[in-house]
Amino acid sequence: MDAPLDAPAVARLLSPAGAVDALADVLREGLDPEECPPRTAVPVPAGELLLMPAASASWAGVKIAGVAPGNPAHGLPRITGTYLLLDGPTLRPMAVIDGAALTSLRTPAVSALAVRHLTAPDRPCRLVLFGSGPQAYGHLEAVLAVREVTRAVVVARNQERAGRLVAHARDLGVPKARTGAAGDVADADLVLCCTTARTPLFDGRLVAPGATVVAVGSHEPDARETDSALVRRAAVYVESRAAAAREAGDLLIPEAEGAVGPGHIAGNLAELVTGRTAPPDPEAPRLFKSVGMAWEDLAVAVALYRAASGSET
Repeated sequence: MDAPLDAPAVARLLSPAGAVDALADVLREGLDPEECPPRTAVPVPAGELLLMPAASASWAGVKIAGVAPGNPAHGLPRITGTYLLLDGPTLRPMAVIDGAALTSLRTPAVSALAVRHLTAPDRPCRLVLFGSGPQAYGHLEAVLAVREVTRAVVVARNQERAGRLVAHARDLGVPKARTGAAGDVADADLVLCCTTARTPLFDGRLVAPGATVVAVGSHEPDARETDSALVRRAAVYVESRAAAAREAGDLLIPEAEGAVGPGHIAGNLAELVTGRTAPPDPEAPRLFKSVGMAWEDLAVAVALYRAASGSET
């Protein structure tokens, strides 16, 4: 086993577009997200430990991640962790990868893959981005890898950090970037929610028909970034129906309120990528709710290992 792949190596070896393609490839090859082992969450004094295993015939892997809500106050990342990649047939360790860097790459790639299939390829996007942390930066870069963005509005509690993200957006080629407020979703084609919020960020009635909302901030059944009004109006897509039923508070809370029934999900990510779900209704908003799954970590980890080793197998 070679030296661990640290955060700079992860960023150098695989682009956001490459991570998107790695996810799409495994879905086209037949991976079924519904069969992925569930995440195990263990409460600890500092937050929680997450154990995320996945395997295929050729590869296996597991991520051990820590979520420590108090870390940012001490200048430390909220999410820490390590990924161990194994050879599938022998379970021999092949690589150790920085878990936080892997998560920062794969989560935006999952969102960008959904955006690729839920938005028009020939129509530039007006973007509203909630959040100013690592996932907000990663989502901005990943979306720019799959769609043209003509305007970006950053909505965040910390205005200084929001301003830095605006400057970054301009550096990436989005000259019409500025800070804004929740009401800006009314004029957006694409809304990305990358926060630690536990209650809705905006009024879902404001989202335009045909606009796409991506919510990635929570994997807890009692937390959400979007409201019941949006879920009731939207065509809803998820990584996996089973994972959403366990962890997606954005969907479980509206169900508990009676706003929607349990069968309101229009499709999962595999069905979107392979064309096995009907095209979205142009008169309805689209909502993609992501909770993060172990098969995604494995797909991107394998792509990183192949890039590092120069291997195609």
